[in-house]
Amino acid sequence: MQNHKYRMEGIWLPLVTPFLDGELDVASLRGLVWHYRQQPVEGLIVAATTGEGLTLNSSETERAIYTVAEAAEGTTPLMLGVSGSDTRKVVSEIEVANSLPVAGYLVACPYYTRPRQEGLRQHFTAIAAATNRPVVIYNIPYRTGVNLANDTLLSLAEIPNIVGLKDCCADMAQTFDLLMRRSSGFSVLTGEDALFYGAIVHGSDGGILASAHIETAAFADVRNQLSKGDQAGALAAWQALSGLPRLLFAEPSPAPIKYWLWRTGLIESAEVRLPITQVSARLAAKIDAEMAARGVALAA
Repeated sequence: MQNHKYRMEGIWLPLVTPFLDGELDVASLRGLVWHYRQQPVEGLIVAATTGEGLTLNSSETERAIYTVAEAAEGTTPLMLGVSGSDTRKVVSEIEVANSLPVAGYLVACPYYTRPRQEGLRQHFTAIAAATNRPVVIYNIPYRTGVNLANDTLLSLAEIPNIVGLKDCCADMAQTFDLLMRRSSGFSVLTGEDALFYGAIVHGSDGGILASAHIETAAFADVRNQLSKGDQAGALAAWQALSGLPRLLFAEPSPAPIKYWLWRTGLIESAEVRLPITQVSARLAAKIDAEMAARGVALAA
């Protein structure tokens, strides 16, 4: 397989999209980017599922991209989350996005239609042909209804601008097989926040982690310590973090994350868009207790 020039590793953040009174909250979005520029984040992903991309119209998506790109000032790579079950529509969206300031695309497998492997291969081949920018495939069968098999993925990895995978296959045997068989230039990043430590131990290059909105440096430290050979230190760091993903995914994402960010003043509102709803009072109390236990300063 070919060696790819665009290497993804470390922590990539699928950025939440702040809303205020039903509209895109540009000021909060800008503030988030300024905040995470100071954190050990390798890149940002806009309008992905954590960013409620399926609820954004095209003008909102474009405005979010320009807001993030301007706030990042070229210091942090920006990728765009893209998904859909009509290959022609996805290709068209990417052709339009090629004029926007994005470094590449995170593209989910088609959902609901459950194509066979040949259909998946042709789908991603057409997407890669629509751009000269890097494409990262997002495999999450428990949401899409279809699993991208390793043989299909490794065939797609022969395409020069298909550079990596966000791995949420939920099958450690499949993940380990991929890590053994992939080329040295093909990146595998876990998207399973609760399995981050194990994924890095087994050889994943990093993670695309919604939970890393919180305790960002601590997530990065787990990988850094493992890369230095300090497994005991990494395990201790992970043990201090491991309850956080469970808490932040106790109700549909990104509502718990937005609640935490709102409580700390990083965003103006915890609003989400239907069908996602804001966190329950019970979960809000648990998040408040966790913030107190971690000594997190709350907004006035």
